[in-house]
Amino acid sequence: MAGWIFLAVLVLLLAFVVVLYNRLVGLRNRVKNAFAQIDVQLTRRHDLIPNLVETAKGYLKHERETLEAVIRARNTAVTMLKRAAADPSSPDAVRGLAGAEGALGAALGRLFALAEAYPDLKASQNMMQLSEELTSTENRVAFARQSYNDAVMEYNNAREMFPSSVIAGTFQFNPAAMLEIEDASKRAVPRVSF
Repeated sequence: MAGWIFLAVLVLLLAFVVVLYNRLVGLRNRVKNAFAQIDVQLTRRHDLIPNLVETAKGYLKHERETLEAVIRARNTAVTMLKRAAADPSSPDAVRGLAGAEGALGAALGRLFALAEAYPDLKASQNMMQLSEELTSTENRVAFARQSYNDAVMEYNNAREMFPSSVIAGTFQFNPAAMLEIEDASKRAVPRVSF
């Protein structure tokens, strides 16, 4: 009789471990899927930028440095996106992507600020359309990033809480990193003059 009780306890314990393991795998896969949505939107953003630069190039002939800075930042962001897409659970890759996207956002901000000084460029139908598409894409990126960060939080919570933390440690479920793209405009101190 004691043998059957021991066997039943062992089977229940094994089933419990399997359930926890499968839950962690499902959550890790949810993180990967959520990152794939970010990948789609950032790729769309990166594809719009060369068209934006080409449109601006005709008007901003004397602002070559700004245009080149945007292209360099875009190329770095594309590289970092590929690195992060290869392993979305790598905190270093996600941090690198966040830094590259922040730099790209800053470069685009300088380009748009410069475009304000050129009324013909601002009024260009192509520039207006590209700006609208870029704004729409930025909103999609923000939504996808929120979904990804929610998935990361749920996964990290599950891997840190007992008893699944034992399973996570045993089977090397590493923590995932949130994607927090720095927006310099949100951190700038507003100027007030009277």
